[in-house]
Amino acid sequence: MVICIIGLGYVGLPLSLAFSQKGLKVIGYDSSLKRINELKKSKDINGEFSKEELMSLENILFTNKTSDIDIANIYIITVPTPINKAKNPNLKPLLKASKTVGRSLSKNDIVIYESTVYPGCTEEECVPVLEFNSKMIFNKDFFCGYSPERINPGDKKRKLKDIVKVTSGSNSETAIKIDKLYKKIIEAGTHLAPSIKVAEASKIIENVQRDVNISLMNELAIIFNKMEIDTTDVLKASSTKWNFLNFKPGLVGGHCIGVDPYYLAYKAKQFGYTPNVILSGRKVNNKMGKHIAETINNLIVNNNKKPQNCNALILGVTFKENCSDIRNSRVFSLHKSLIKLKIKVDLFDPHAINEEVVKSFKIKLIEKINQKYDVIILAVAHDEFLKMDLVNFKKSNGIIYDVKSILDKKIITERL
Repeated sequence: MVICIIGLGYVGLPLSLAFSQKGLKVIGYDSSLKRINELKKSKDINGEFSKEELMSLENILFTNKTSDIDIANIYIITVPTPINKAKNPNLKPLLKASKTVGRSLSKNDIVIYESTVYPGCTEEECVPVLEFNSKMIFNKDFFCGYSPERINPGDKKRKLKDIVKVTSGSNSETAIKIDKLYKKIIEAGTHLAPSIKVAEASKIIENVQRDVNISLMNELAIIFNKMEIDTTDVLKASSTKWNFLNFKPGLVGGHCIGVDPYYLAYKAKQFGYTPNVILSGRKVNNKMGKHIAETINNLIVNNNKKPQNCNALILGVTFKENCSDIRNSRVFSLHKSLIKLKIKVDLFDPHAINEEVVKSFKIKLIEKINQKYDVIILAVAHDEFLKMDLVNFKKSNGIIYDVKSILDKKIITERL
C-alpha cells in the first residue's frame, strides 16, 4: 500500500507523518516547490512540527512532481476550499487536485477527500473530474471516500490521533477499507457515516454551529456594551446553569468557521432555500472589527484625546492563538476600521510570517515593541502576550482593550 497526500499544509502534513510513523509508505505531494524544499530540509514554516520530528521521518517522499505520485494506491486530498469575493465556494484548488490525481489513477485506486465542502460536492463536482482525467468509471474502476479534517492548528493537546475521525465511502466495501485505514492512526477511534453526503454535512455543520453561536454572543456583547454591562460577567453568571452553552464573543476568522457557512448557504440556495439564521450570523460576525474600532474610538474621545493624534498597537494578527495561520483573519478588518478613523496602527505577532502578511494584506508587522502606545489591543491570545506586562507599553492615561476577555480586569480599560 502506498498513500499519497495531496497538499502539505496544516492538514496534509500531520496525515503524512502519522501514516509514515505506522510504517506505511507515503508520498507527500504539494504544488509549491518552496514548501517541498523546506520540508526536505526538515523545516515546517507553520510551526506545527519541530526539525527533530521531521528529521526522524522514514517511509516518506516529499515531492512536487506529479510523476512521483503514479505508484500510489490511495490518494488523500487535503487542499484549501476558500470562498471568492462574492462569498461563493472557490473550488479551483479542489478541482485542480482532482485533475492531478485523476491523471495518476490506476484500477481499484481509492481517492479520499478531507477538504471541507458542501454536501454533494465530492460526488457531483470532484468525481466527474476524476473520471474525465482517468478515463475510468467511478465505483467500477476506482472508488472514493470522504473523511473531514478536524485538525486544530496550534493545539498541543488535541493532536490528529486524539480526535475522532468521521469516515465514509462510495460503497460499503470502500467505506470499510477507508475506516480501517484511519483506524491505524486515530487512537480516539472513528465513526463510519452511512454515506459521503452525511460525512460532508457533518463537517460543515460543526463550524456553522460554532459560527451561529458566536454571532449570538457577539450581538449580546454589542447590546451589553451599550448598556455598560460587562459581557464576561454576564456569561460567568449564566454559566452556572447546567445547560448553558458557554460560547464567547470575538473576531471569527480562519479557513473553517469564517468560510464554511457560505458553502452550506450556497448549496441551500440551489434547493430554493435561503438560510437566514446562518447568513445573519455571518453578517454579525463580519462587522465585529468595525464595532471594536468604533468602541475604541469612543474610549479615545472620552479620554479627551483626538483619534488622529493617537497611535495604537494590535497584538496578534493570526486567526487564532499560538499558530501562524492568517487565512481570513478578522484582525485585519479591525486594523482597516481603525485606519479609517485616522488612528495610527502598528501590528505585532511573533507567530505570523511577515512575508505572508505583506503578500496577503500589504501590511508589514513590527519586529519589536520599541515605544509606548495610546491604545493597546489584545486581539489574539498568544501565550507570549499573556506573559507580557502590557501596562509597561502604554502611555499615561492609555487604553488597553481586551478582545479576548482574558486579561486581568485590573489592567484593562474595556473588553469585548
